[in-house]
Amino acid sequence: MPTIKDVAKEAGVSVSIVSKAFNNYTDVNEKTRQRIFEIADQMGYSPNIVAKNLSSKKQMTIGLISSGVLNNSEKDNNAFNIFKGVYTAVSASKFELSIYLIDSQRQKQKSYAKYCRERNIGGALLQGIRIDDPYYMELIDTNIPCVVLDIIPETTNGLVGSVSIDNVRASKEMAMYLFERNHRDIAIIAGRKNTYVNSERIKGVQEAFKENGLELNLDEIMYADFSEQEAYEISKKYLETKRPTAFLCFSDLMAFGVMKAVKEMGLKVPEDISITGFDDLVFSSYTEPQLTTIGQDFFEIGKLAAQLLEDLMENNLDRKHVNVEHQLVERGSVKTIS
Repeated sequence: MPTIKDVAKEAGVSVSIVSKAFNNYTDVNEKTRQRIFEIADQMGYSPNIVAKNLSSKKQMTIGLISSGVLNNSEKDNNAFNIFKGVYTAVSASKFELSIYLIDSQRQKQKSYAKYCRERNIGGALLQGIRIDDPYYMELIDTNIPCVVLDIIPETTNGLVGSVSIDNVRASKEMAMYLFERNHRDIAIIAGRKNTYVNSERIKGVQEAFKENGLELNLDEIMYADFSEQEAYEISKKYLETKRPTAFLCFSDLMAFGVMKAVKEMGLKVPEDISITGFDDLVFSSYTEPQLTTIGQDFFEIGKLAAQLLEDLMENNLDRKHVNVEHQLVERGSVKTIS
């Protein structure tokens, strides 16, 4: 098997020049770089990235640590789009990407820092992490560059960044959208209590209620764990005694469950009850009627998260948080009350 020394000898350059060419150093002439690549290809040589990273003082592996993704519904393509965005950004850089799937229980078995060290991770992207997860709790004191998605950590640690949409503004826009269509009796189907996005979306809804002279009763908020089945069961039970004009759901999956419950109760969407979601999953444009929701660009979120992490790892940082724009996607699941 050819080595880097063999490539250097054939190209008539030093081993360090070959190494620099493969690591995209700017001080290597482009013609020289391409000639080295051609010779390496002809000889069947490829750099041993794993060995390089293990022997390098500077760790070049980015770890995408995703929690709870194996429990997601088959209708939920958010994590996959985030993965694609991360991969797109990392593949255009000098870093390598490794993806690790984990859950809250496994986080208790091994510390975040130890998990990263054992896998030679130089920087981590944490996706699907909850604010009560062990790994999140460790971020404040970490010395490993890290970017969390959908959470803005309250820490002065300069090695921790974050990427998300403005969840307060997004949920407020959706609530205001319902108020503008004369809805006043609005039932809230929230997600999981111990998640950052859930608490932020409640804040946004509260602001919208207040601006319309109403007060959101926190005790009446229904929590469905971002689950389609739980949202279906909770809303069906709720509809046995109450008839809101609209359900405002904190995820499209939960909105799907509410739609099913409404229809099983002999009611129509949106003629009898309006429904809104959050995320704009692929299935949201195929429901009947199509679902009005908040659209998030998960590909862009993943891409920007990876780029932010690269900046942290390179000490080339002028920002710690990146906001990604969202959009209210208006379809047919909301009725204007006359």
